[in-house]
Amino acid sequence: MNADLFADAAAVGPADAAAARVLEPGAVLLPRYACPESARLIAAIDAIAAVAPFRHFATRSGASMSAAMTNCGAWGWTSDRRGYRYDACDPASGRPWPAMPGVFRGLAGAAAAAAGFDAFDPDACLINRYRVGARMGLHQDRDECDHAHPIVSVSLGCPVLFQLGGFRRSAPTQRVLLEHGDVLVFGGPSRLRYHGVLTLKPAQHVKLGAQRINLTFRRAR
Repeated sequence: MNADLFADAAAVGPADAAAARVLEPGAVLLPRYACPESARLIAAIDAIAAVAPFRHFATRSGASMSAAMTNCGAWGWTSDRRGYRYDACDPASGRPWPAMPGVFRGLAGAAAAAAGFDAFDPDACLINRYRVGARMGLHQDRDECDHAHPIVSVSLGCPVLFQLGGFRRSAPTQRVLLEHGDVLVFGGPSRLRYHGVLTLKPAQHVKLGAQRINLTFRRAR
């Protein structure tokens, strides 16, 4: 087996934010920023999922979300007919969510700083797993107590089209291709923009197969 097939070609180091792309004020794309840490990130995701398996949360209406989810950190985002909220314990096991790995916390803080948001210390990481056909409709991340903190979103695996909208669901959106290792940070004036991802199309990534994993770091409390 050729090990080069599993390398991140032209990997960009966390210190290199020269390729940063401002999508809107406060919304910054850092292309391939997470590539140097991708192997450690994937290993950490596997360890988290072994303790708190991926599952499909239900919406308020009772429908099942197409993306499977799990969490790590002091708080985990959950959803059911009672609504959306953060909980310190995994509702499936009653135990605290797995601790946030150091590689997660370090990457999130460094990416936030590279995008202009200093001293970001996340206490929650929602891990979304998209398989072919999964999507995430336009929504706002507003379940956190203090919206002064940014959201840091890390993409791993297959590419997907991200939608960044305005402050109403009906506002026009721009579409941005997110690829393996891309990090998107949005905060400040863009913190409450509607956003989502279009349906994941059939593709194959050398490390994660036919899926996309998204890490979303938040300060929940």
